[in-house]
Amino acid sequence: MNKSILLAFLFIQTIMAAQITGRSLSSEKWQFKNTKEQNWLSAKIPGTVHLDLMDHKIIPDPFKDENEKKVQWVENENWEYKTSFKVSSKELGNNHVDLIFNGLDTFSEIYLNGKLLKKTDNMFRKWEIPVKNFLKEGDNELKITFKSAVEKGKELAKKVPFAMPESPRSFVRKAQYQFGWDWGPRLVTAGVWKDIQLEFWNFAKIENVKYHQNFSPEVLDFNFEVEINAQEAGNYSLKINELNKTISLKKGMNTIRVPYDMSGFKLWQPNGWGAANLHDFKIELFKNNKALDQKNIKVGLRTIELVQEKDAAGKSFYFKVNGKPLYAKGTNWIPADSFSPRTSKEKYRKLIKDAKDANMNMIRVWGGGIYEDDEFYKACDENGILVWQDFMFAGSFYPADDAFLNNVKEEVKDQVNRLQNHPSIALWCGNNEVDEAIVNWGYQKQFKYSKDDSLQVWKDYKKLFHEVIPNALQENLTPDKNIYWPSSPSIGWGHKESLTEGDSHYWGVWWGEQPFEIYNEKVGRFMSEYGFQGMPSLEAVKSMFSGTPDLNLQNPTVKAHEKHGRGWEIINEYIKRDYHLPADFVKYNYISQLLQARGMRIAVEAHRRAKPYNMGTLYWQLNDCWPVVSWSSIDYAGNWKALQYQMKRSFEQQVVLTEEKEGMLNFYAINDGLKHFNGVNVEIKILSFDGKILKETKATSKEKMLKSILKFDPVEMKNLMTESDKNKVFLQLRLRDENGKIIAVNHHFFSRPKDLQLTKPNIKIKRTATDEIEISTDVLAKDVYLIGDAHCSDNFFDLLPNTSKKIKLSKPSENIEVMSLWDTMQDK
Repeated sequence: MNKSILLAFLFIQTIMAAQITGRSLSSEKWQFKNTKEQNWLSAKIPGTVHLDLMDHKIIPDPFKDENEKKVQWVENENWEYKTSFKVSSKELGNNHVDLIFNGLDTFSEIYLNGKLLKKTDNMFRKWEIPVKNFLKEGDNELKITFKSAVEKGKELAKKVPFAMPESPRSFVRKAQYQFGWDWGPRLVTAGVWKDIQLEFWNFAKIENVKYHQNFSPEVLDFNFEVEINAQEAGNYSLKINELNKTISLKKGMNTIRVPYDMSGFKLWQPNGWGAANLHDFKIELFKNNKALDQKNIKVGLRTIELVQEKDAAGKSFYFKVNGKPLYAKGTNWIPADSFSPRTSKEKYRKLIKDAKDANMNMIRVWGGGIYEDDEFYKACDENGILVWQDFMFAGSFYPADDAFLNNVKEEVKDQVNRLQNHPSIALWCGNNEVDEAIVNWGYQKQFKYSKDDSLQVWKDYKKLFHEVIPNALQENLTPDKNIYWPSSPSIGWGHKESLTEGDSHYWGVWWGEQPFEIYNEKVGRFMSEYGFQGMPSLEAVKSMFSGTPDLNLQNPTVKAHEKHGRGWEIINEYIKRDYHLPADFVKYNYISQLLQARGMRIAVEAHRRAKPYNMGTLYWQLNDCWPVVSWSSIDYAGNWKALQYQMKRSFEQQVVLTEEKEGMLNFYAINDGLKHFNGVNVEIKILSFDGKILKETKATSKEKMLKSILKFDPVEMKNLMTESDKNKVFLQLRLRDENGKIIAVNHHFFSRPKDLQLTKPNIKIKRTATDEIEISTDVLAKDVYLIGDAHCSDNFFDLLPNTSKKIKLSKPSENIEVMSLWDTMQDK
């Protein structure tokens, strides 16, 4: 054989044998500049223009001082990014080369070797461009120009014949929170915010893998659906773990369904019900025994239903997981940083693990942020945390022209195909508070809409959230994963029906400035949003300053890190209702956290006592995107606020709860676990603050088994104590089973914290190990706060008279200070 012919033959065989290969272009040497300027500066990809400008000290850190104001010019500029990369002759020998952009923020033009390839207009879409014909051997230049999203949004807004609220943000498919929120700064970014890849392939590649699961105790029907792009028709082999199947593919897109025997595989269970079992699968494509492509996925076997059935009060709203009703306990999630690309895998995993450790089983991904990184959903999968996934629309009116709707349709397709295999995803929700904004927020009057304008807004809303998105879901989701809810909430909190059906955002507390006790009355079927603000940890407050921190409530930096217009005023008003308003900053910080925890405890306990009328409680919110005074339970520095510790207690699988009503004290036992308990009773001790047992009794129920919820016979409060004693005593409650084993504990105070007649506790701290301390007290130490540089296994807790408690520390800590509520009462 001629030598040149032999080499050509071997080269062709090498191509045919090659698997799909790819490499990231993110690690190349990138540069950026303002389009008005000449000088190029180094850049990091993935990233944002703000981060690059900060690296070059062109702008200050907007998280510090009042620097947010100093960086607003960035959003009005246009920016360019470029890099050079080499392509070998071997790489060019592949049949297909695709350039894949996983995230461009937002309005961009992509040039390869001077040729305009694509214009983009959506931060949430994946852009895949065939580029074989535009590449050359050796050096290639990739350049991306980004237009100001603010200016582009203003141009788009002009095309609508009436003014739209929150313009221009609602016209751009971009993270809405970047335009500023009542917990976050205005930092409207631009840039390559996700990885860029160059992908080489031949003959065929696996575009997507889905799996269908439809099972009951009697039947397990499971199959994989593999989408394959074949550029050459013929016979191929598809291997799924040990299963090997010969398939015939036509040229173009093919959908192959392969049944798989899953008998013997363990179920994926939500947190509190068992292990979140995940099973690894490798899907491989071969031609002539040569590997072409492969995908690796994890399968979580589980069923989820959203149950809405009419009843005497309205309509139920709850999730049934693996055939059993689940009481949803959890929180709302916002982006973990104003600059999303710098949220690390470790930060995602820590926050989700924190949710699990606080006995949560559901997180709602709020619709004003981003479709989160894969690491977020992996962490939820592994920790048994169900995800209520909003689409990225929040609190505004949105257009519905053909270009916008087609853009959204592709966005839904990209995100659903990326996320649907995660067993954690329980529900897809159209938006956050858009229905509410149209119906209840008075924008039509504010902007002087005509009747036709108002009708058009509602028509556009229905088109987007009741047609385009659900239709896109139907086209791209397997039926077992297609649970869609158009808007959260379904009915606004001022309407009676908001508490009898659907999901509810109740903001009578905070926005309505109602007392916390109103939570006992305003209980809906599924409480998907409610909350109250509290200060972050002292560490997070100090991080707001670039220099020496000035811990003073009047300091402009501290004030600038409260984004709600009346935030300080509302917090102070609520403090005065329940506590004494401290002048000292550290004490104020502590009291504001106690206040937040107290309010949310009242809410959660009211919700859980209403089981099964109420079947879900998700407070606002878990995390922060910068150091701020907010509704979060974990601050930007990662520290648990008092609220997070309280939620851990309030979300226990078994709890014993009280309710004061019309001179009676009601007792409830709630069980959210799968195990039932026989012969339960509530052991009640009435103690003085110095530890004397004044009375002992029991609450009993005619029912003997605790399956879900038991209400015990009420006790008259006058039989427990006199009116004059209510500020001096408390109840210690223990829920026991038939064997005397303690299932749950709690205690009940009869007065607001500010009215308690506390005495100074003698609190002692003893180190029992390098990472453990024991804390003890002689009299009631209310709301013990351990201040140090280590995370404590418990904090902001009541330490009962003549008792001790061991606390695990995340690391050895020498300097631990202690504060209790008594300390704050000395300034009154």
